Amino acid sequence: MFFSFDGIDGVGKTTQMELFEQWLIVEGHEFVTCRDPGSTLLGERLREIVLHSDENISIAPRSEMLIYMAARAQLVEEVIRPALDSGKVVISDRFLLANIVYQGYAGGVEIEAIRQVGHVATAGVMPDCVFLLDMPPERAGLRMGEELDRMERRGNSYREKLRAGFLDEAQRMHESVHVINADRAIDEVQTEIRSIASPILQQEDLR
Repeated sequence: MFFSFDGIDGVGKTTQMELFEQWLIVEGHEFVTCRDPGSTLLGERLREIVLHSDENISIAPRSEMLIYMAARAQLVEEVIRPALDSGKVVISDRFLLANIVYQGYAGGVEIEAIRQVGHVATAGVMPDCVFLLDMPPERAGLRMGEELDRMERRGNSYREKLRAGFLDEAQRMHESVHVINADRAIDEVQTEIRSIASPILQQEDLR
């Protein structure tokens, strides 16, 4: 079973993932966590380029998308597919949906082109359930630290585009994407996440 967490920066993905992992341990599920891009040697090198490179290095949206795709392809081959094949639960901090929104809706790259490249990069491996944590960008911005990466420095107007893109995609992919109101107490958000995940995991156990 493959779960991913997504949303604009500052919505609390890291906190909710950690709580979700604690719950899976109590429930007796073996799992692997990863971040996209990252979690492989190649992925971490590419993450450094796309998120923390010198501002003098220009990275066009299409180039940005392809860097993410290369990192994702390695992540699937090296981490995600082996974990799924061994019967483990996979939890990923972002996945293909982020590319569609960041470089498509907000970056201007053709969305269908991103989907096509994404199909190649993932070899068809996609999350069974996406938790889309949602809140107004100005509220999310208050949660962000002082050291911001290239994406985080683009401001609230950029995050408004991202939020609109995420919500549009959630409607399009309504069966697998669950929009979670993240502008609530942490435990309330986690309770909803677990209520969604529980029947999905039970179905998997019955297979």
